[in-house]
Amino acid sequence: MLDEMKIKEQICEIGRRIYNRNMVAANDGNISVKLNDHEFLCTPTGVSKGFMTPDYICKVDEKGNVIEAHEGFKPSSEIKMHMRVYEKRPDVGSVVHAHPMYGTAFAIAGIPLTQPIMPEAVISLGCVPIAEYGTPSTMEIPDNLEKYLPYYDAVLLENHGALTWSTDLNAAYMKMESLEFYAELLYKSTMLGGPQEFSVENIKKLYRIRGKFGMTGKHPADVCFDKAASANIDRTMPGYEYDFSD
Repeated sequence: MLDEMKIKEQICEIGRRIYNRNMVAANDGNISVKLNDHEFLCTPTGVSKGFMTPDYICKVDEKGNVIEAHEGFKPSSEIKMHMRVYEKRPDVGSVVHAHPMYGTAFAIAGIPLTQPIMPEAVISLGCVPIAEYGTPSTMEIPDNLEKYLPYYDAVLLENHGALTWSTDLNAAYMKMESLEFYAELLYKSTMLGGPQEFSVENIKKLYRIRGKFGMTGKHPADVCFDKAASANIDRTMPGYEYDFSD
């Protein structure tokens, strides 16, 4: 049985991490954790994620309706996109939304994270697409996000921020941290004249390593979009398939 108090404490700790790492400002960002198919814990609206205590955390059902919340607190208005992730991805146990500086800069510029420049990014993230813009707190964001959910574990949100999800809270947060690190390296290497990208053959090797690790989640972007043509990959969005078995 899940220890709800312990999970609430973990949510507060992750909130402090994203705040201290400048992944959010003021009251930005939100975090959720799945307890079971009908109960979820989530951060409240209108509070800084860097200064939460367990009594701030709300409990909602799969529709986002409040099950439990202390007086003065209500669930994040962005809970709709979290619920869409859980609905379409039964393997997901936690969702993290933040506005990491470099990742969000790419989202604002309309540039997806598709260049294979470091082993860790290729193995853990693959490509990170951009979900089309939606007005915050409306159904536009989950509706625009939905087509990416079967294929990815991280997306940029156009002119907004980033969203990551995984089996548990720590793993979902680590994907956000990895996304931001990848974006920062890509930005800085571009300023230095442009990154040296891996060849298709080297990406195949990295993908085989991923397979040996037995990593969970989705990872369709075995070769990033700008490498797709040379690998004879169908570039039809939102995902494409490639056989790395040979």
